[in-house]
Amino acid sequence: MTRPRASDNFTPVFKPPLSCTQSKLLDMLEEATEQLMLYKDFHASFHICNRGLESLARAEDEDVRGELKAAFCIVAIQALAELNRWPGVLAWVLKYYQHQEEIPAQILHMCILLYSKLGDPAAVQQVARAWLGRPSNWRLDGFRAAAELYLLHVLLPLGHTDRARELVAGEVGSAAFNREQRRTALDIIQDEERERNDVPDVDVGCRSSADNSSMRGSLRHQVEALLRLTYRRLMSTCGSFLFHKLLLAALILYVLFLRMDPALPSSFVWISKLHQLLGQMWNVMLPPYYPTWKE
Repeated sequence: MTRPRASDNFTPVFKPPLSCTQSKLLDMLEEATEQLMLYKDFHASFHICNRGLESLARAEDEDVRGELKAAFCIVAIQALAELNRWPGVLAWVLKYYQHQEEIPAQILHMCILLYSKLGDPAAVQQVARAWLGRPSNWRLDGFRAAAELYLLHVLLPLGHTDRARELVAGEVGSAAFNREQRRTALDIIQDEERERNDVPDVDVGCRSSADNSSMRGSLRHQVEALLRLTYRRLMSTCGSFLFHKLLLAALILYVLFLRMDPALPSSFVWISKLHQLLGQMWNVMLPPYYPTWKE
């Protein structure tokens, strides 16, 4: 095998060196990341990201500018999160991405999850719908994940099941999901509709009694939790528990019985569960010296 000569035509292996502006921007990105991750100086990190984004407007290489812009935005979003300035994230992102359809997929993912966690999925609904409706985004790697997040964390929490079904059955669903995934998505939408329709209606004339019933139900849940806690405390010392602990548990049960009317129909289920719980405590702690609890 002969060595290639200088006159031979071959593709260079190494990329051309970075320009002075690109090198400076990379240094700024590294400094912003260090301020965020190492020194926990979130104000400084966010300030550096803003300066880097402003300097990017003078960059010539479109590819490098797009990658650095997304990187600065991701670091800045993390800094805003640490500064508890989540509600202003989307407005800040749109300041640098004036066309909402051009937001990078990773940043859109972060915004959807962010506002879903804040309980305000409607804030990102318009941006996500516009981004998913752009055909040039359908070829991106993060398109399917964006469609899933939009379906699960925006449309369904808002109760927009009709729009969710249109999304899955339409062009966006065909571009994002295969046949099996579309079938699974439609099943999820149907389950969501069923859960919403199964919520019982409350009669206006019986609203006060319904409120009292809900209060009793809440009380029963608290009582159940207290009993289970008492049971676990006794079980943790079942090898050498003292007699006063058993008396304490009996006293708690006695007080609870005085506060709960067993004649109420709503108390039947609670009393039955209490009976089963007492049986478990009896059978675990007292055998073989006493007969087993019979239900």
